[in-house]
Parts: sequence; structure tokens; C-alpha cells
Amino acid sequence: MTHQRLIDLNLRVNVQSDFLNRLQPVYAQMDRKYRQVADFYQFHCTGCDDNCCKTHFHHHTVIEYLYLRSGYNTLPADKRKRIRADADEVCRKRRVADAQMLNTRIMCPLNFDSLCVLYAHRPMICRLHGLPHELCKPGAKAIQSPGCDAFFKQCQGKSLLYNQVDNLAKFDRTPFYRQIALLEQELRKTVEFKWKIKMTVSEMIVTF
Repeated sequence: MTHQRLIDLNLRVNVQSDFLNRLQPVYAQMDRKYRQVADFYQFHCTGCDDNCCKTHFHHHTVIEYLYLRSGYNTLPADKRKRIRADADEVCRKRRVADAQMLNTRIMCPLNFDSLCVLYAHRPMICRLHGLPHELCKPGAKAIQSPGCDAFFKQCQGKSLLYNQVDNLAKFDRTPFYRQIALLEQELRKTVEFKWKIKMTVSEMIVTF
């Protein structure tokens, strides 16, 4: 039912709306902070064929769904056709794996030769993945998480420095989550969309 609601939303929301324009500077802030922290650790990601692009991320916002779709619509028709077919196949494999309770890692359909073809339109979780970070949920203590496998291979032991560095080198995701949440709340109110979303990139693509 939620997928159908999103399809209906696609028909009545202009993806070049003010909301998507307002999302761009938030993403730019994320990218700047990511580069700053990555430089501190001397971590360099040159493509991902075994880490974030195979991680089973779920995304929960309408605004990022629409932003990803706006990027998808700029691709040539033949590439969109291939991506859509790959997304269908990924979803099928996920259903089989879930039915068998298997933790299967499957490549994202947007990954071409270890690079994301919609890199500029990738969702927040994809943008922030990889580095040691912290996140403070309302009413709870900050949760600290380590970096990805590629980070550990390049920067063994450096994640242990997290509590020893100054604030410029710490990666606090909380402000970015809050900014996205505020935009999402306003967008949902404007378009009267009240349904929860929990979708992978592949699941998003098959509704485009």
C-alpha cells in the first residue's frame, strides 16, 4: 500500500520543487563534514564494491525518495531500463533471502564499476556511511559507531582516537538527521503524505 501511495505521489509532486532545492545545501554540509573527518583519518574511498553498496540499508523519507527519483530521471533511457531490471532482480533475491532468514549481501543496482551512477543524489545514509561517528537520539545518550570494513583496512586502530580528538574531527550525525527530519515533516504536511516508509534503494527504483 505504501508503494502505491508513493507512485500516486510521483504523479502529483513536482520533483523540482522548493523542497528538493532546500535539500541540496543540507547534503552539501554532510559532504563537507565527511571530507573533513575523512582527511583527519586519511581515509580515501575510491569506489565501493564490497561495503556500503552491498549493505541492506533502509531509507525512511519521502524527500530523499523524490530526490533520488529526480536524479534517476536525468539518466538515459537505456540506463534507466537496465537499472530498473537490476532493481527488480535485487528485490526478488531479497525476498528469497528474507524468506530463508539469510543475511545476503547483494550489490545495489546503482553501482556501475564500483561507482554510484547517482552519486550526487544518493540518500543520507549512503553519504554518511564509512567513518566512525556518533548519533544522539532525543532523550538518549549519544551512540558511537565504528567505521566500515574499508575504513578498518586503511586506518587500523585510528577509530580508537575518536574520543581523543577535537570537535572538528568528530563526526556527529545528529544535526544532519535533524535537518532532514524538519524538511521531511514540512514536505509531508504540504503533500498530505502520512504513511511510513521503509525502503531500500532497489525498492524505491521499482516504483519510479
